[in-house]
Amino acid sequence: MEIEYHKVGDYYLPNLYLDTNFDYSKIGKYGRLRFQFLKEHKKAEYIILFMNNKLQDHLLEIDIIANNKFEFLMKEFAKRENITEDLKVKDQLKWVGLMNNIKNSVQEIIFKELIYV
Repeated sequence: MEIEYHKVGDYYLPNLYLDTNFDYSKIGKYGRLRFQFLKEHKKAEYIILFMNNKLQDHLLEIDIIANNKFEFLMKEFAKRENITEDLKVKDQLKWVGLMNNIKNSVQEIIFKELIYV
């Protein structure tokens, strides 16, 4: 890779340009959380991904993996806790409470394993 320079005053500065086609609309909840975490707490990793034009790919990958893991774990936890559609019909408030507990547990797992690493 050959870098070209231009003279500004007494200094030679590299002609570095970043790809500005970064599309935030494709990134979901978990990708945005990962982006915020990288930007605030992992500056070096954020800058490396940004300069190599791999930040968007990384965030999309994290978002897809996190969403797939969320769906899988929700089904597995509901099956393990024996939360069925029958319970939803019989006692909706209990079902909602149990599903919210499972959702919070699954999100904590995803945050710990994928987002805040």
